[in-house]
Amino acid sequence: MLRILRDRFRARVQVSLTRAGLTLPWWGALCASAVSFVFTAVALVQRDALLPPEPIALAGLLVIAPSVIWTITNWIMPWVRMTALIVAASILLLEPVLPDFAPLLLLVAATEAGSVLRTTWGIAIVTVAGEAVLVVAGIWGGLIGGPVYMVAILLGLSGGLMVRWYTRVLDAERVNRDASRDKALLAERQRIAREVHDVVGHSLSITLLHLTGARRALQQDRDVDEAIEALTEAEQVGRAAMADIRRTVGLLADTPSGSTPLPGVEDIATLVERTRVAGLAVRYTQEGDLGRVGASEGLGLYRIVQESLVNVVKHAPGATAEVRLNAGRSGAKLIVSNTLPASVRRSSEDGSGLAGMAVRAAQLGADLNAGPSGKQWIVEVTVPGAPS
Repeated sequence: MLRILRDRFRARVQVSLTRAGLTLPWWGALCASAVSFVFTAVALVQRDALLPPEPIALAGLLVIAPSVIWTITNWIMPWVRMTALIVAASILLLEPVLPDFAPLLLLVAATEAGSVLRTTWGIAIVTVAGEAVLVVAGIWGGLIGGPVYMVAILLGLSGGLMVRWYTRVLDAERVNRDASRDKALLAERQRIAREVHDVVGHSLSITLLHLTGARRALQQDRDVDEAIEALTEAEQVGRAAMADIRRTVGLLADTPSGSTPLPGVEDIATLVERTRVAGLAVRYTQEGDLGRVGASEGLGLYRIVQESLVNVVKHAPGATAEVRLNAGRSGAKLIVSNTLPASVRRSSEDGSGLAGMAVRAAQLGADLNAGPSGKQWIVEVTVPGAPS
């Protein structure tokens, strides 16, 4: 029960601070109020003004008033509180004692001014008002140790300014942390979007090739067996694509969705063969030791080959293609080339394929060049090797 009440109280104080534009923690406001209550009570006890209540006990009511106002209205008003502290100290110093706790209310007011007021002139008014009360009390009221209290007010002001600086640093750090988190989330979403784009684009292209083969087998050749074989291949491609999509989307979850590894450089041969079986005339040559290619580099090269073959199917139907991969000590070099058709097929897509390949190459620290060369379209990727 006490914990629930504490949480409610903390939430209410924090809401009030936020509404007033203050960045102080809830416990800071609570401690400031508690300290001012203690100083006022001690000062009244020093003057024997509590029991029975003396007129000077009005100072205690002034100090309590801002908290009463907050309890009723849920509003925190810094200027009202600081004014109440200065007036209460002035009333108490009409009867100075030795030692005197009343000037410490001016210290609290200066500390709060330095920490919460937004303007320099506001801070100056509170500080000068506190110092003026001490000067008057020292000259006409007989206050002893006035210079010491004046220095204490300046120390309180310094503490308040330090609190202000500290809260600003925390706010800036919080903003930077949120910006970094948002940037990381955006990068992760973009990475997963590229993965899904590559998987879906490739699988749909290959599936459409198989379906086209099945339709031609039924319409032109009346070959049911060939049509069934094409449809079976399309089904297998679709199932593999669904597994890739589940694995990719599983990256969004807190826990892995499965233990199936992501494709690598050694899977490029299977990718090319699957595309060739679907109807695209593509040839694959490989040189060097694929073991020299790291996992991340292998995944990037696999996706680039995948996207390149998809582009051939979409934009150059009937073309022949070739995939060449050379892995050596100096790095890996990938070349995907295809013949250019007489007329290039226009697409309404936004061209995200080449942009995605460029992003993947940049992530690998690789150089990518894509464009026409003579009668061919060439995609060339060079991945530097790890320093020995």
